[in-house]
Order: sequence, then structure tokens, then C-alpha cells
Amino acid sequence: MIKRELRTVLLAEDSLADAEMTMDALAEAHLANPVVHVEDGVECLDYLHRCGAWATREPGDPAVVLLDIKMPRMNGLEVLTQMRADEQTRRIPVVILSSSREETDLARSWDLGANAYVIKPVDVDQFFDAVRTLGRFWAVLNEAPEAD
Repeated sequence: MIKRELRTVLLAEDSLADAEMTMDALAEAHLANPVVHVEDGVECLDYLHRCGAWATREPGDPAVVLLDIKMPRMNGLEVLTQMRADEQTRRIPVVILSSSREETDLARSWDLGANAYVIKPVDVDQFFDAVRTLGRFWAVLNEAPEAD
């Protein structure tokens, strides 16, 4: 049996309340994967490129990036654009986790290479179910190619 390394779930979310709910839902899914929370797009890219405050983190890409669209300093669509343009980060799965129901946000996310777009449900139970399902799929079931 192949032992799989537990890769991080990277959560880029500026709302502390939404971030806490997301982390609680991932914990309820009994994922062993560590969850790292960053508060904006700049910090997300710093984490991915191991620079700034994240310069000394262990090497390795996250299993998935859960990315909010509307964040300060750099929004999620800008992060996604930079990730897909960069050879080092272009294959990392990105799930847009947003409260935006705007068709333009949805279409733009897909056009830029999002792997999924999930609208944050207003209902807390639905939100927990959605995040638990996302966590199980992307952190446990999904197979990523070996790094080049």
C-alpha cells in the first residue's frame, strides 16, 4: 500500500467568521490534512511561492486552494490568474468558495481555470455539508500528477 503524504488545504478567506466555519467543517469531515488560513491574495501567493512570512515553510504544494473572490489587496480572480500563468502553481487545484452569485464571477472563474465554483450557502448546515464534501474530495480522493 502506498503511503500518501498529507498535503495542506490552503484557505484564502478574509472573513474570519467564514474562515472559522470552513475550518470547523473541514475538522468535522475528519480530515487529517493540515489547514492553513491566509487572509488575502497576496498572502496566498506568498504561501504558494514560499516567500514573505512563509519563506521558511516546508516545501510542497497544497492539496487544494479554497479561494474567496472578494479579498483585500489582491482578489481571488487575480490570484487564480497568477497561479495559472505560473508553471510552478498551474496544476494546483483551486476551488472558488464565494458568496457571489454573479454570473460574471462564475464565468470568469471557469475561464481562468478554476476546478470548481461553490457558492457559500446562507444556511450553516448546507455550508458545512458543502465544505466537508469538498475537503474529502480534494484532500483525500483526488489524484494529482507528480511534480515535474
